[in-house]
Amino acid sequence: MRIIAVALGACSAFFVFYEARLLVVTRFFQLVRSNGQGAYIGAVAFPVIALAFGFAARAAWRRSAR
Repeated sequence: MRIIAVALGACSAFFVFYEARLLVVTRFFQLVRSNGQGAYIGAVAFPVIALAFGFAARAAWRRSAR
């Protein structure tokens, strides 16, 4: 169960990293194109996914302690 928790934690970390990457790339696109709006759906979805994986990892880690 701890292996699953670590894998879920890694997925959460990936989406946190990808959110930061998205914000940097989106900012660059706004500088290149004056009307570039960026990927706003990803700016909302990626943190939600990261939180979901984080809570699942926490639950799996606690379940393994029993």
